[in-house]
Amino acid sequence: MTPLHQSPTDPGFVQNPYPFYETARAAGPFFHWADYGMTCTGNAAALNAIFRDRRFGREVPAELAPPIPDHLRPFYAVEAHSMLELEPPRHTRLRGLVLRAFTSRRIAALQPEIATLSNQLIDGFPAGEFDLLKHFGQKLPVIIIARLLGVPEEMSDDLLRWSNAMVGMYMAGRTPETEERAVQATEAFVAFLRAYVEQRRADPRDDLITHLIAAEAEGERLTTDELITTCILLLNAGHEATVHTIGNGVKTLLQTRHTITPETAETTVEEILRFDPALHMFTRWAYEDIEVMGHTFRRGDQVALLLAAANRDPGVWEQPAKFHPTRPIKPNATFGAGLHFCVGAPLARLELVTALPILFHRLPGLRLTEAPEYGDVYHFHGLKRLMVSAG
Repeated sequence: MTPLHQSPTDPGFVQNPYPFYETARAAGPFFHWADYGMTCTGNAAALNAIFRDRRFGREVPAELAPPIPDHLRPFYAVEAHSMLELEPPRHTRLRGLVLRAFTSRRIAALQPEIATLSNQLIDGFPAGEFDLLKHFGQKLPVIIIARLLGVPEEMSDDLLRWSNAMVGMYMAGRTPETEERAVQATEAFVAFLRAYVEQRRADPRDDLITHLIAAEAEGERLTTDELITTCILLLNAGHEATVHTIGNGVKTLLQTRHTITPETAETTVEEILRFDPALHMFTRWAYEDIEVMGHTFRRGDQVALLLAAANRDPGVWEQPAKFHPTRPIKPNATFGAGLHFCVGAPLARLELVTALPILFHRLPGLRLTEAPEYGDVYHFHGLKRLMVSAG
């Protein structure tokens, strides 16, 4: 297996990781990313095989679980109940409860609300040059997920701040300051939700938190801690990736001189998701000795699945480095696959398919006013800001 060196915080890589992915692909289905000390794959077939193989999972094998430093205990106390980090049977129970409330009918019913909110946000854009990420990309998803959960939307700035601090724990180049911010945000988030859950117990509404409380009351054994973690996960995951996808997508459309209409929205959004996704890496642990495409994994080995690289695998996509908004739709790796396929994928797609055509219809003269720059946030991939003018 070929060892490759590439710092995930190198400025050139941050701005354009795709040439490294191509170098890595040329090394075969798997390569050793020396900077992570980990076996990785950007091969679409290998990635799909691992996503769907129950012999790989998110939970750390018990004998390899590292001791948690005292200062990080509040953060990992929340993570311990996250369905994103769990395997069956706990994953099955938590995901089942969420899907009961996160139904396709409930998601589809949000479409008029997403359209109205998009128009309201556009009405509030400042004159002249402004940051589209701040005034549109960040606001839309966090307000929608807050409404869905039943959390007051005036809390959206706090939710955004807490979420940004918490996801810092997954970024390359994490520092003690990053950890301190994440722990403080976790404690604030938990305190707010604990009080809010008690409020909802006394005053049930037609929202996701009330539905999760009802499931708990029906003897499903969803504890208050599990409920709080699930809400945090849905709030964080429910907008973090969508913010970056809106930014990356609008940037790509403006740079390639494409637009998006209600008629072209579905194929254009799928191509946005494929071409420059918001999440580039997801890891799995091997639970037994397994061979995948000629590579043998031992129990306890970790493998990194490079979603953005798989989305440009020429074995699957014709001219994969070209943004082609009328490309025939086929499955991409952006939302994962298998047991942990993203619960929020239908909501993210609905937000993008609804909001982006409205944005381009309302602002036909939308243009970039400075070259967009990606933030140093790997394994996420998103812009620092998106400075534009409406005319």
